[in-house]
Amino acid sequence: MAIEKIMGTETELGISARDPRGFDPVSGSILLINAHRPIAEVKSIWDYAGENPLLDARGFEISGERERPSQQDNRTINKLLRNGGRLYVDGAHPEYSTPECTNARDVVCYEKAGERIFELCLAAANLTLPERQRIFIYKNNSDGKGNSYGHHENYLMERRIPFDQIVQGLAPFLVTRVIFAGAGKVGAENGAERCDFQISQRADFFETFIGLDTMAKRPIINTRDEPHADEEKYRRLHVIVGDSNMSELATYLKVGTTAIILAMVEDGVIKRDLAIEDPVRAIKEISHDITCRRRIRLKRGKEFSAVEIQREYLDLALEYYQGRERSPQIADLLEKWQYVLDKLAEDPLTLNRELDWVIKHGLITSYIGRKGCSFDDQRVFMLDLQYHDLRRDKGLYFTLERQGYVERIVTDEEILLAITTPPADTRAYFRGTCLQKYPDEVYGASWSSVIFDTGEATVKRVPMVDPLRGTRKLAAELLDRSDTAVELLDNIAV
Repeated sequence: MAIEKIMGTETELGISARDPRGFDPVSGSILLINAHRPIAEVKSIWDYAGENPLLDARGFEISGERERPSQQDNRTINKLLRNGGRLYVDGAHPEYSTPECTNARDVVCYEKAGERIFELCLAAANLTLPERQRIFIYKNNSDGKGNSYGHHENYLMERRIPFDQIVQGLAPFLVTRVIFAGAGKVGAENGAERCDFQISQRADFFETFIGLDTMAKRPIINTRDEPHADEEKYRRLHVIVGDSNMSELATYLKVGTTAIILAMVEDGVIKRDLAIEDPVRAIKEISHDITCRRRIRLKRGKEFSAVEIQREYLDLALEYYQGRERSPQIADLLEKWQYVLDKLAEDPLTLNRELDWVIKHGLITSYIGRKGCSFDDQRVFMLDLQYHDLRRDKGLYFTLERQGYVERIVTDEEILLAITTPPADTRAYFRGTCLQKYPDEVYGASWSSVIFDTGEATVKRVPMVDPLRGTRKLAAELLDRSDTAVELLDNIAV
């Protein structure tokens, strides 16, 4: 039987300055994550000891250097968050990782909390800068100059499932889910065929079907084998093919349906042969067709549209849950998935409250109609960018949200709570609560450890290799009766 799907996301942001001359995105990103005092005052480091991004799920390790910054650099580029997540600088981009979540709704909530955290950091950073040097951040995936930055998803899976089985069951789903998970984009990049508007921001940048890299020769299926958990029991599937969504419903469907498919892969119920002949070409063709009717050739010779392939997966999912208990959220996901596919088949542009790419397309075509300009107009590119502006008083998505023109999944109150409160049902509860209760004694942390400095000769590492341990149910009483980290460590040892 499939294991519970622990999941989370990582979001890189675009960063720029009012005056781009001399702007250094690395320095700007460092300034950003260190500007908001409640975040900056956390001095814990990120524990890189258990990380090795060079391991490949196909059974080998590539050559390269692991990231091991000095203690000072570590504190500068990493900020551990009280909600159990992480804020950091990755290359030339600020990035946020949600804490581990057990369901898609929580992922939406904690990803939205990350947007609010970045907004707080941005306001604080810009108070320190002259007007012309002020910075802007965007939750998008392309700078329009040939550079792409990612939105990555992570799902806990059983190690016993052969990686080839995962690829076979998942790849056609990932290629075609673009039709509801795309963030929308004006134009094409990276040598792709010219278009006025396309569904996905990332599709043009994928160049190979399977591989380990996430920056050059980007693959549709990423093979990184870094479980951040018991490596004998678990693997972490690292999905890099998705867009950064502003729409709550798009994020909810994206991670929720993917988790459903992965459970089905683990239980071996995906028997239909949906393998696509050329996945790299297909994802671009699907993205460039806003009618969602383009037909894609399968390896077995038949042709299907992306909607039809998604319907095949939906039918399998409905059949899968007929004989199984389904939670209210699973039932809701299946209902919304079916509704969206029905609308995509009838007229995709009617989903102008639900899906980012349709919402954005409506904004842009309305603007073009009023101004009498074309998709090539620089004002249209700026409109595209402003949709992703994380300032809630400036960003176009947030304007629509305030006016009630987009569907919501979570409430503002839940988002505010998620800024400082970890999920109760994963190990993030223990990590986040320790940062709140013992801020001066948590020397460092990672996804699978918390390190305490209690003034002794050596620091003490508490391993957390099971993502479902350290929950409120299992750890709250222990934490409540431990006033100091010393007491906590003593109580753990009993």
